[in-house]
Amino acid sequence: MAQTILFDPLLPMALIWALGAATLLIVALAVWRGLSGWPFRLLAGAALLAALLNPSLQSEEREPLPDIVLVVADQSASQRIADRPDQTVDALEALEAEIAALGMEMRLSTVADAPENAGTLLMAELNRMLAEEPRARIAGAILVTDGQLHDAQLVPDLPAPLHALITGRETDWDRRLVIETAPAFGIIGEELMMTLRIEDQGAVPAGLSGRAEIAIAIDGGPSRTFQVPTNETLQLPLTLDHAGQNVVQFIIPEAPGELTDRNNAAVVQINGIRDRLSVLLVSGEPHPGQRTWRNLLKSDPSVDLVHFTILRPPDRQDGVPVTELSLIAFPTRELFMESVDDFDLIIFDRYQRRGILPMLYIDNIRRYVEDGGALLLAAGPDYASAASLYRTPLSEILPGRPTARVIEAPFLPEISDLGQRHPVTAGLAEAHEPLADSDQPWGRWMRQIEVTEQAGQTVMTGNGGVPLLMLDRVGEGRVALLASDHAWLWDRGYEGGGPQLEMLRRLAHWMMGEPDLEEEALVAETDGQTIRVTRRTLAGAVGVLSVTAPDGSETQVVLTETAPGRFTAEIDGAEQGLYRLREGERETVIALGPAAPREFEETIASGARLDPLADPLSGAVLRLEDGMPDIRRVAEGRTANGRGWIGLTARNAYLTTDVTVTPLISAWLFLLLAAALTVAGWLREGRR
Repeated sequence: MAQTILFDPLLPMALIWALGAATLLIVALAVWRGLSGWPFRLLAGAALLAALLNPSLQSEEREPLPDIVLVVADQSASQRIADRPDQTVDALEALEAEIAALGMEMRLSTVADAPENAGTLLMAELNRMLAEEPRARIAGAILVTDGQLHDAQLVPDLPAPLHALITGRETDWDRRLVIETAPAFGIIGEELMMTLRIEDQGAVPAGLSGRAEIAIAIDGGPSRTFQVPTNETLQLPLTLDHAGQNVVQFIIPEAPGELTDRNNAAVVQINGIRDRLSVLLVSGEPHPGQRTWRNLLKSDPSVDLVHFTILRPPDRQDGVPVTELSLIAFPTRELFMESVDDFDLIIFDRYQRRGILPMLYIDNIRRYVEDGGALLLAAGPDYASAASLYRTPLSEILPGRPTARVIEAPFLPEISDLGQRHPVTAGLAEAHEPLADSDQPWGRWMRQIEVTEQAGQTVMTGNGGVPLLMLDRVGEGRVALLASDHAWLWDRGYEGGGPQLEMLRRLAHWMMGEPDLEEEALVAETDGQTIRVTRRTLAGAVGVLSVTAPDGSETQVVLTETAPGRFTAEIDGAEQGLYRLREGERETVIALGPAAPREFEETIASGARLDPLADPLSGAVLRLEDGMPDIRRVAEGRTANGRGWIGLTARNAYLTTDVTVTPLISAWLFLLLAAALTVAGWLREGRR
C-alpha cells in the first residue's frame, strides 16, 4: 500500500497564484498598519487557497515485481575447446541458484557463431534481450564467455551493472597459422611469393617456443616438412606446375598441451595461368587439314606456334636450287635435340620418315614425352605405310598399332562408351547444332587409318568400331593419336560440320594437364554453406565419400551418378573451417569460409576486451578458475563488485493493482476554517 496527496485545482493555477499574491499583500498591509490579527488573516487566506487547490488522497495497492538478471552464455566455437563447456555449465547452474535465492528472475540466452564469419556477437544479443524486458526491472547483466567478442562497440545503455565471468585457464596456450598474403593467380613456371606467420599465444611452454614444424602439400600430394621460427613473417617462394586451381595446404602438427588444432591448417587456392603456350607443329606435307590446325593454334593469342612443313624431302631430286626452296634450313638439331624440352606440345600432322629426322632425334622425343611432355599424332595414310612413325622408337609410347590398311569409305565418328565418361569427349554432341533435316549429330569423315589398341583408352571410334581417337599417359607425359586426317571436314561444314574446334581444344588442354579435363579427379567447390563434390572417373562405380569436418568428426556420403562418369553430392557444412574429402585413393581439401574462422584467431581466454565495458557500469570481470563469485543485492548507485563477489542492483519495481482517490478535507470544512480564522483575527484586534 502507498499513499500520495494529489491536487485538482478548481481555478486555473495562474488565478490561484494571483489570489495568493493578493493575500500576501493584504497580510503585509496589516503588518505595516500594526494590526495584531495579521497571523489569523494569513491562515484564513491559506485555508481558502488550499480549498481552491482541492487536495485529495490517492491510495495505491502495489504488487512487488522480481528484478530481472540478463545472462548471456557464449557457446561459440572457441567456447567448445578444452574444459570450457564444463566451466560454462557449472557457472550457469550456480548463477541460476544464487539469482533465485535473491528473489530475482534469470533470463538466459546463448550465442553461437554468427553467420559469414562475423565471430561472437555478445553485445548484439544483450541489446536484443534488453529490448524485450522492462528497463525498470533490470538488476544487471552477466556474460559467461572466454572474452573473445567481436561487437564490443555495441555495448548497450544498461541501467544496472554489467559483469563477465571468464572461462579458460591462465596456463592456456595456442599456436596458429596466419596467411598474411597470398596471390589469387600465378603464371605457371614462374616463382611467386607468399607470406605467412606461425603465431604463439598465451603461456607457451619453454621447450616449445621459438621454432615449429610446418608441412606443405600441393593438390593433395605428399607433403614436405620444414622447421621454421615462430612469431616471424616468413617468405615462401612457390612455383605452379599446372593450369587451373592449385590447392596449397599448410598444416602445423598439434603440439602437446595446445588448446586446439582448428587454427593449425590453412588452404590457399591459386589459379595457375599460362603465360605463353609453346607448340611445335610439324606437317609432313600440305593437305586441306593443315590450315585447320594452324587456324586453331593461331587463334589463341597465348600460343607461340612454331610451324614447319616439309615441302621437299632430301630424296627428291628435281634440279631446283636449294637456295630457292626455302628461306631457312630446317633446324632439326635445334628443335629436336637442344630445345625440345621448351615446347609444351608437339604435333605431328601426317608426318612420315623421310630421312630428315634421325632415329636419335625421334628417340629424344620419346624421352621428352616420358619426362612430362605432350605428343599429338594426327595420322594420315602415312601412318599405315612403311615410313610410319610407328616404326620408330615412338612405337613404345603410341597407343595404336597400324594394320597397314587405309579405309577409304564414309563413316560417322562416334563416341565410345568410355568416351561418354572421358572429359575430352563427354557431351561433345551438345557442343554442335546438327542440320535440321539430318538425324546425325554431325557430318561424316571419308578416311580412316585402321589401328589396333595396344595401350590407353579409345574415346572415339570410326568405321566398324575401329579406334579413331586414342589417349594414353606415358610416364609423366601424355600421348594422343587421331587415326584420320579428315577432321577438317567438320571445320568446312561438310554435311553440317561438327564440333571440331571444341574437340581439338579439349584435346590440347587435356594434354596440357588442365585440371578440369582430368578423367580421374575429386573436385569440391563451395556455395554459401554448401559444399558441392564432383567425382570424375572412367569406372562405372565409385565408393563412399568420407568427409572429415573441422571438428574432427567423420561422416560417410553416398555419391550419385548425374552424368556418365560424373558422381556428385551436396554437403551442408555445419560450421566453417577446413573439410577433408576422401574417396578411395583420391583426396582433396576445401575451406568453408576461412580455413581458420574468426573464432580461432584468438583462442586464449581474456577479459581485456570486456574491462572497458564493465568499468563504467560498476561491473567486474572475473575468472571462473578462481572460483564462482558470490552474488549480492546492492542499492542503486552503490559499488556493485568486490573481492570474490558481484552485485545486482535492487530495482524495487512493482505492479499497481488498485487505485483509490478520496478528498483530503471537505470544501465546507475549508470555508468554516477560513471563517473561524477571520473571526479570530477580528476578536484579536478588539472588535466585537
